[in-house]
Amino acid sequence: MPSTFPFVPRPLAVAAFLAAQAVAATAQTGAEPAAPAPSGTLSTVTVEASADASAEGLAKPFAGGQVARGGRVGILGTQDVMETPFSSTSYTNELIQDQQARSVADVLLNDPSVRQARGFGNFQELYVVRGFPVYSDDVAYNGLYGMLPRQYIASEFFERVEVFRGANSFLNGAAPFGSGIGGAINLLPKRAPNEPLTRIGFGVQTGGQGYVSADIARRFGPDQSTGIRINAVRRDGGTGIGDESQKLSALGVGFDWRSRNVRLSADIGYQDYSLAQGRPSVTPSATLPIPQVPDARTNFAQPWTYARETDKFATVRGEVDITDQVTAWAAGGVRSSDEDNVLSNPTLTNAFGATSNTRFSNTREDRVRTGEVGVRAKFATGPVSHTVVASAAAFDNDRDNAYAISSGSVRNNIYTPYASFYPVANGAFTGNWLSGPRLTDTIKTSSVAVADTLGFLDERLLVTVGARRQKIDQKNYAYNTGALNSSYDKSRTTPVLGAVFRVTPGVSVYASYIEALVKGNVAPTTANNRPVSNGGEIFAPYRSKQKEVGVKYDGGNLGGSIAFFSTAQPNFYVVNQTYGPNGEQRNRGLEFSVYGEPVKGLRVLGGLTLLDAEQRRTLNGATDGYDVIGVPKQQLNIGAEWDIPGVRGLAVNARLVHTSKQYANATNTLVVPSWNRVDVGARYLMDIGNGRTLTLRARVDNLFDKSYWASVGGTQGSNYLMMGQPRTFAVSGTIDF
Repeated sequence: MPSTFPFVPRPLAVAAFLAAQAVAATAQTGAEPAAPAPSGTLSTVTVEASADASAEGLAKPFAGGQVARGGRVGILGTQDVMETPFSSTSYTNELIQDQQARSVADVLLNDPSVRQARGFGNFQELYVVRGFPVYSDDVAYNGLYGMLPRQYIASEFFERVEVFRGANSFLNGAAPFGSGIGGAINLLPKRAPNEPLTRIGFGVQTGGQGYVSADIARRFGPDQSTGIRINAVRRDGGTGIGDESQKLSALGVGFDWRSRNVRLSADIGYQDYSLAQGRPSVTPSATLPIPQVPDARTNFAQPWTYARETDKFATVRGEVDITDQVTAWAAGGVRSSDEDNVLSNPTLTNAFGATSNTRFSNTREDRVRTGEVGVRAKFATGPVSHTVVASAAAFDNDRDNAYAISSGSVRNNIYTPYASFYPVANGAFTGNWLSGPRLTDTIKTSSVAVADTLGFLDERLLVTVGARRQKIDQKNYAYNTGALNSSYDKSRTTPVLGAVFRVTPGVSVYASYIEALVKGNVAPTTANNRPVSNGGEIFAPYRSKQKEVGVKYDGGNLGGSIAFFSTAQPNFYVVNQTYGPNGEQRNRGLEFSVYGEPVKGLRVLGGLTLLDAEQRRTLNGATDGYDVIGVPKQQLNIGAEWDIPGVRGLAVNARLVHTSKQYANATNTLVVPSWNRVDVGARYLMDIGNGRTLTLRARVDNLFDKSYWASVGGTQGSNYLMMGQPRTFAVSGTIDF
C-alpha cells in the first residue's frame, strides 16, 4: 500500500484493500448530467466537479434548490434520500447565500431537529440534534473529523451542510470529541464549476459590522480536468449586542482533478477568529426561579473578556476505479489550532439580577491527524444485487492546555451591567503556564468497517447490514506535573441493520437499528468553583442504541418525511463533588419535515419535532421520569420564499422558529419559557451589463426584537442559559463577473 497517509495504520489499510480485491462486481456508476436552467430566469452556475472526489459527484438539488436530493451517508457514499434507511437533509449553497448565513449555526436555523447552544463556559458553537449535543469539534469536513475550527466555522468554507439525524458510529466512526449520539454534521467544500466564476461580496449589519469577500474559480486544461476555487472573507465590527465585536479573516483554497478513472481533490484552509466582550451564558440560582430575561441588546460581559482562535488545516481525497466494478478511495487531513480565552460566566445570586463569578483564563493548542481508506464494489448473486464496502480509518489528536482561575470574585448584574476589576489568579487554581500550555490529553482511534447493501425485487427493497470494530486509546495527563492521570485502551463493535422499501416511485418506508460509540468522559477538575474529587479520571467509552422507523415522500416538486426514533445514553454529572455516571437519558421522538417548490415560485422548507427526553435510573430514583435538562418537547421551523409576480428577480422570504419550554434542573422546578422568533428577508437579482449579475439581499432576524432564553445547557448535566440574539438587520450584495 502507498504511504501517502502515514497516520493510517498499515494493517488497517491492507485489510480494506484486500477485502475489495476479493469482490467480483458487474456495475459502473457515473455522474448525471446537469439540469438546464428554467427558461425566463437568470442562469446559475451548476457545480459538476465533485466536492468529495467521487464518481457520483454532488447530489442534485431538489425542486426549489434549498436542499439536495441526497447526500453523504458515511462510508456508504453519496445516496438518494429515498434509498437510505436513515433520516438526513443536505442544505445547499443557494440557501446559504440567500439567507446570508455566516456560520453553520445560521444554516441550521432551518432544521426542526436541531437547536443551537454553547459549549460549557466558552463560546464554542454547539448543535443539539434530537436532544443530544454535537460539538463543533465533531463536525466533519468532507467526511473527516477534526479538521475544522473548534469555536466558529465561517460559511465561506462549505458548499453544503449535511445533517444526519441519529446514531452513526458505523457510518462515520465514533466522533472523537465525545458527541454525535443524536446525529452528525458534515460540510462539503466548494469546487470550481464548469464555467469561470468571479464573485465579489460586501455587506453590513447591525452594530456596524462590515464584510468583504471574494469567490474565484477556474478550470484548466483542454478537457477542463483541473479546477481551483479560492474563497476569502474579512469581517470586522460590532454586533446587535452592546459592546460586543467580532473579527474574522478566513481563506480557503480547493483543488480538484479528474480523469476517466481517477478523481482527486484537496483543500487548504486558514481562519483567524476573535470575539471581544462576547455576552456570556448565565447559570441560574438553584434556589430562585428562572430570572426574567434582560433586554435582547443588554451585554453583561466584562470588558476584559475575549475568545481568540487561529486554525490551519489541509485535507486530500482521492478515488480510483480499479476495474469497472471496483472503486477504492483514500483521504487524509491535518489541523493545527491555537486558542486564547479570558472568560467570566456569571452565576445569579439574587432575584434582582446580581451575579458572582471568577475569571477563568485558558490557552489551548490542538494537533490533529486523520485518514481513511476504503473500497466499494457491486456484484450480483442470482436475483440479488450487492454493494459491498470495506473501510479503515484512524484519528490522532494531541491537546495542550493551561488554565488559571482568579482568587477574587467578579460582581455584576444582568439588568444593569457594570465593569468589575480584573482579578488576579489564585495559585491553587492554576494548571501549567498560560504562555506555554503542556500536553494534557491524547485521543487515538482506529477502526475497520464492512457492510453489504443487498437489493431485492429489482432493488425496490434494499437491506444494509454491517459492523465497525473501533479501538479508542485515550490518555489524560495531570496539569503542572505531566504525570499520566488515567488512560483507556479498548475496542468495541457497533453494528447496523437497515431496510428501505420503495412502495411506489414516490413513497419509501424504512426501519433501522444503529448504535453510537462515545469516548469515555473525563471528569472535570472543578465544579461549582470547587475541586472535583476524581478530576481527570477517564471513564470507559459507552454505546448508545437507536431504533427508528419512517416514511419518505418524493412528489417531484414537494418532498417530506415522518420518522419515529428512540435513543438512550448514560448521564454523567457531578454529585457531591464527584463526577460519574448518574443515570440514563432516553429520548424518543417524532419528526416531520417538508421541502420543495409545490407551486411555481413558492418554496417551502421546515418541519416539526416532538421530543420526549426522560431521565431514568437516576441516583436512588430521585428524578426518574422527569424531563431532561434543556430538551424542549416541541421544535417547529417553517420557512417560505416567494418570487414576486411581475417583478423578475425579486423574492421575499420569512421563517418562524418555535421552541417550547425547557427545564433548567433535574427536578423540573426551574422552567425556561417557550419562545418564538420570526425572520424575514428579500433578494433582488439584476443584469448590470457586460455579463455581470448583481444580487442584493436584505434580512431582519428576530423581526419583533424578542428577548428570550434560547437554550439551556448543552454540555450534559449543565443548566447555563444562553440569550437569543436581538433584532439584527443585514444588507449585502454580490457581483458575478
